[in-house]
Amino acid sequence: MSNSILITGASSGIGRAVAELFLADGWQVGLVARRADKLEEAAQGHAAAHVLPADVTDPAAVDHALNSFAMAAGRLDVLFNNAGIFTPPGTIDEIPLEDWFASVNVNLTGMYLTARTAFRQMRQQSPQGGRIINNGSIAAHVPRPHSAPYAATKAAITGLTKSLSLDGRPFDIACGQIDIGNTRTPMVEGLSQRHAGAEPMHTFSVEDAAKSVLHMANLPLEANVQFMTVMATKMPYIGRG
Repeated sequence: MSNSILITGASSGIGRAVAELFLADGWQVGLVARRADKLEEAAQGHAAAHVLPADVTDPAAVDHALNSFAMAAGRLDVLFNNAGIFTPPGTIDEIPLEDWFASVNVNLTGMYLTARTAFRQMRQQSPQGGRIINNGSIAAHVPRPHSAPYAATKAAITGLTKSLSLDGRPFDIACGQIDIGNTRTPMVEGLSQRHAGAEPMHTFSVEDAAKSVLHMANLPLEANVQFMTVMATKMPYIGRG
């Protein structure tokens, strides 16, 4: 039986690139996002693709999607906890509270709910164990200006990753985090347009980010990439102003 991975936010961007790469590599892939039509596009009729429309902020929907996939695939080997949003920029006093609540709901609560259900499945299945890969962000360490909701929620994911790593040890559940720089995705293109006239935004291929996720997923459970940063070489992450 082939390995299995559930991917949230699988309809576009990094999630879609990861889904396509894992399908090409022979995995059973569960694709989770809100829009079924976009998931069908990502699945491209692939026999190993499981289209699972769900809102990650809905606990019942998350449970149903993950349990359905685990039954269909036989088990859950990996969760790529990826769904996230970036709300319009502003200083904290300018950002509408609904944008803060939306960011927390998707970027933090959604990832918590999905990790919770995956952890339960991995703990109960036989053989026991699995791997959770949280999509953090370079913003967890060095945020861009006017992004308090995104930066705060992504920093929280680092705490979630560390806690899951500790709590998963007795059950052979590994947890790592990948912090991805600016890839050429629709979300980053939107950010780049907002920053027009400022310092150039260096980007890299989303397919190379997906390869990094595949590397993490392919490790045996006795090994774990705890934290990985993958980014454009010229991105001004290291240095001083």
